[in-house]
Parts: sequence; structure tokens; C-alpha cells
Amino acid sequence: MTKEKVLEALSNVQEPDLGKDLVTLNMVKDIEIEGNQVSFTVVLTTPACPLKEMIKNACINAVRLLVNKEAQVQVNFTSNTTTKRVDEGAVLPKVKNIIAVVSGKGGVGKSTVAANLALALSQGGAKVGLMDADIYGPSVPIMFGVRGERPMMMEIEGKGMIIPLERFGIKLMSIGLLVDEKNAVVWRGPMASSAIRQFVTDVYWDELDYLVVDMPPGTGDIHLTLMQTVPVTGAVIVTTPQDVALADAKKGIAMFGQAQMNVPIIGLVENMSYFVPAELPDNKYYIFGKEGGKRLADEYDLPFLGQIPLVQGIREGGDQGVPIMVSDDAVTKKAFEGFASYVVRSIAMRNANMPGEKIAEKV
Repeated sequence: MTKEKVLEALSNVQEPDLGKDLVTLNMVKDIEIEGNQVSFTVVLTTPACPLKEMIKNACINAVRLLVNKEAQVQVNFTSNTTTKRVDEGAVLPKVKNIIAVVSGKGGVGKSTVAANLALALSQGGAKVGLMDADIYGPSVPIMFGVRGERPMMMEIEGKGMIIPLERFGIKLMSIGLLVDEKNAVVWRGPMASSAIRQFVTDVYWDELDYLVVDMPPGTGDIHLTLMQTVPVTGAVIVTTPQDVALADAKKGIAMFGQAQMNVPIIGLVENMSYFVPAELPDNKYYIFGKEGGKRLADEYDLPFLGQIPLVQGIREGGDQGVPIMVSDDAVTKKAFEGFASYVVRSIAMRNANMPGEKIAEKV
């Protein structure tokens, strides 16, 4: 066996999403050969890559089939999360990808989706932050069991910065951590927009592979402010299957369809797709209608990122400060893991095939 022959064999292994082989993509590093033993490292586009096992098996088969059928192949993985940011040194310079989670209306479970997406990405090995930009209805303090806690301040490079809280392995920031929850946030648009800018510029997020932003429902000032402050990698649209929610989701899709927004839609996820009673886990009841989200995604030619069931444990976990992704509910966790895997794959493909990210134009 030689390194050249191993590389030649691995040039037959395709990266499933990017459509090119591992060697062309420069994803194979550190080939070591000793007798019948060969080891090498595959550099993934994200630590949360859901296709590790498939790539590993394909590499082993390629080496044994094309180089040495007796080979003992060890495939190691590392990652270099891709980014298409073109504003190095601007705001959030160490954050590689910013994901906005949006919905056309309230009550569709957007905050639940954002929280569990962040946790699923983190459990896949990525460095993740969750920014609760829903100024008027912050949910993060309750959902993560940090009610009443206050973030610390620290001087970094001569500037006073807010240090996010850490919980379940991710960094958290919410207006609910700064304002007493008994007090309503009664702010005009410019004040809310100013707060969002501060969450971006005055919070020390440090190095992150993904910053998930839980946006307010609807389309308005806060959305524009975020898009005009940082280059957002893409948006995830959350809807439920019924027509009234789908009609509002179309408004969110239309907002990102405007040329000056510069934000592609990663895809659409359908929440509360069907009800599964705990005592009858194999039964599905389509309370809000069936596959409305999938039809909407097809109508607008958007990736459909998955269906999240309506399960009592999701509600209980959110109320108790223990999101479903850190619980023992294997079935529901699997739904969120599948959704998260589609998100990271869509981002990797977006970063490979689309031009660099820019902030939205002033309107």
C-alpha cells in the first residue's frame, strides 16, 4: 500500500451532499501506513455531520476493494465548519454561521424548535449559541431553567461585554435574563431594534460554529435590524399544518424573497405535525391537518426539513427547563436530530455553492 494508491481509492468516495469526491474537496489528511494498517483523517464540513458513518464505511470499502482486501482501515474525523462570511473583523467575527428561526405568526412552537435545534447541533459536536431575539415574548429563561439568573459583565479588549449564560453545553442570551419577567417590555420599534443590536455587538459570543437566533413572530423592525447588522447564513421557517398558519408562513417566505434581504431560506419545518399519545406511541392523530408544511415547501420549491410531532413531553420539558433534546424521549429526539441534520447539510451545501454572505440593504 502507498499513500498515492490510498488517495486514488478515496477519490472514488463521494461527499453525499456536495457531489464531489473527498480528494477533490481536499477532505483527506494525514495518511499513515504500516504493514496492512492504514489510517487517515477526513475533514468534515461540520462537527454535527449526520453522514459520518456512511462516509466511514465508504472509505473502508474503497481501500479494501481497490488497494488491499486485507487492509485494516482506521478512519478518523475532524471538522472545519464551513462559512461564507465575507466581513471578517466586523460584528461577530468568530461566529461562522448565523441561523434565523422565524415564523409568520406566534404559537407555532418557533422557540421550542430553535432551542432544540441548538441543542441537537451541540450534541453533534458543534459550538453553539442561542440568541433569544423575541423581545416581547422571551422564552429561553423558562425553557432552559435559568429564570432569575443574570449574565456577568467582563471587560474584553477595553470594552465592557455581557457574558452569555451556559446551559446544556450551549451559550444563551435573552432579554428575559436582563428584565424582570413580571415587567412587560413596552418598547417602541427603535428601542427593540437597539436591544437586538446590543445582543449582537455587546455580548461576547466568542467562537461559535452556529448561532441560532429565535426571532419574534411576524415580519418587522427586529428582523430588518438583525439582517442589516450581521450577515445571516440562512433562515428556517417554522409552521404548523393548518391553513391559517401556512398563510402567515408565506409572509415570512416573501420577506426573505426580497432581493435586498440577502438571506436564503434553509428550509421549512412543520411543527405539531401529528399528536402521539404516550400510551399509544404507534398512533398518529393529525389534529391540525396533514402535511400542510410539505405542500407549502413544494409550492415554493424549498427544502422540507422534517415534521416534529405534538408530544406532551415537549411541552413538559419546556415548562420544566429541560428541553426534549436533553431528556430520555428517544422518539421525539430522533425527529429533532433528523431536522437538525437537514439544516447542517443545507448550510454546508449553501456554503459550497452560493456566493458570500452580506448584510441586508437598508430599506
